[in-house]
Amino acid sequence: MNFDICINRLLGNEGGYVNDPKDPGGETNWGISKRSYPMVDIKNLTKEQAAAIYKRDFWDPLQLDNAPLGIANQLLDFAVNSGLQTSIRALQRAVGVADDGVLGTFSKQAIARMQSHDIVMLLLAERIIFMTNCKNWDSAGKGWMRRIAHQLQYGAQDV
Repeated sequence: MNFDICINRLLGNEGGYVNDPKDPGGETNWGISKRSYPMVDIKNLTKEQAAAIYKRDFWDPLQLDNAPLGIANQLLDFAVNSGLQTSIRALQRAVGVADDGVLGTFSKQAIARMQSHDIVMLLLAERIIFMTNCKNWDSAGKGWMRRIAHQLQYGAQDV
């Protein structure tokens, strides 16, 4: 059930088909880019196909099936927007463990010791720090901040 909630939110953020030459991802549909998925027919990608890709390539590697909704939603959106390793390392910094990019025993124990709402807020802070250091902040920052603002709203609902 959490996957359904999170994927609907994510797909709402990502939107439909675009082919903006300024976007480093190039041709994109539902947030799935031709650059990352060269064998996918991006223009004709359905919502259901996009959801299956996100489940396989993001949700499952992040081990979100048993995560609280607030954490699952934040981590999925961050990973899709900035990459799996970036999101995992940010989560690890948020919970105070070494940011090695592996969701192992120490990370899971640290997550279990903290309140979900604290993790959500700290993870969003890490996300803002990361985004404001990106080289294309000047051109894309406004859109990223809108997206993070929506994530703050979801964070308040989910905890």
